[in-house]
Amino acid sequence: MQAYTGEFAALLVAVFWTITALSFEIASKRVGSLAVNIIRLAFALGFLSIYGYLFRGFALPTDAGLHQWKWLALSGLIGFVFGDYFLFHSYHMISSRIAMLIMTFVPPVTALLGWLLLDERMGILHLAGMTLTVGGIFITIFSKVKGQKIKLKYPVKGLFYAFLGVLGQAGGLVLSKYGMQDYDPFAATQIRIIAGFIGFALIILLNGKMHLVITAFRNTKAMWGITSGSFFGPFLGVSFSLLAIQYTTTGVAATLMAIVPILIIPPAAIFMKQKVSLLDYIGAVISVGGVALFFL
Repeated sequence: MQAYTGEFAALLVAVFWTITALSFEIASKRVGSLAVNIIRLAFALGFLSIYGYLFRGFALPTDAGLHQWKWLALSGLIGFVFGDYFLFHSYHMISSRIAMLIMTFVPPVTALLGWLLLDERMGILHLAGMTLTVGGIFITIFSKVKGQKIKLKYPVKGLFYAFLGVLGQAGGLVLSKYGMQDYDPFAATQIRIIAGFIGFALIILLNGKMHLVITAFRNTKAMWGITSGSFFGPFLGVSFSLLAIQYTTTGVAATLMAIVPILIIPPAAIFMKQKVSLLDYIGAVISVGGVALFFL
């Protein structure tokens, strides 16, 4: 079992991110993505500070070196600010379920960056599993209308924003592994969140959007969504994703985290009342069908 520590951690991340995606979709539709982004980082920083004080003796990552602070902060800006800013915008254009399907492009992009920047290698079975993961996406985001050519089902702008989220997450994950090394994953996440919080704070202040953040606290349902999303996303999800890449390659970890499309279908249909077709199910199953290959 210990040989698959990274793989099992990545699977847990998928569960956490499923809850996070649904929570933040609800909150973003009520108070906007900018407010959700900075509030969830503030809440996650609080959760991580409590964890750090109780289990490490450090409320803040003051034991980190210059290498950790520099590269983890950069990964936080790329992952949280650039990547998540566009991903959250895509939620109310194409829904969290479709955005998560687009995010299954993260594994090949991550594997490519991991190979270029970290000299990581993946075997044939891993590459085959990754190919299956990405292949199922096209079944879901494209539909064939009788008598017509293949037609795009969702707004181009929303899909483009989700792809920018792919670049942010992949880049942030690879830089996190390089910056973290053997440092504690929860403390490493804290550094990334501090940088992300500062980045979003500057965006909000420069755009004169502070009133949106203040107003968001008055929306009870949105705050419940932000709180639960912060706990399972930036706190548990991101921390476990860093734990995963400590024990396996970034490409393998990213691929296993991509089973979110399978996990998100039932709650999206039941609680969000989103229509799910047979092709959606088939596409999602194919897109994560390679997961078993990583355990052979």
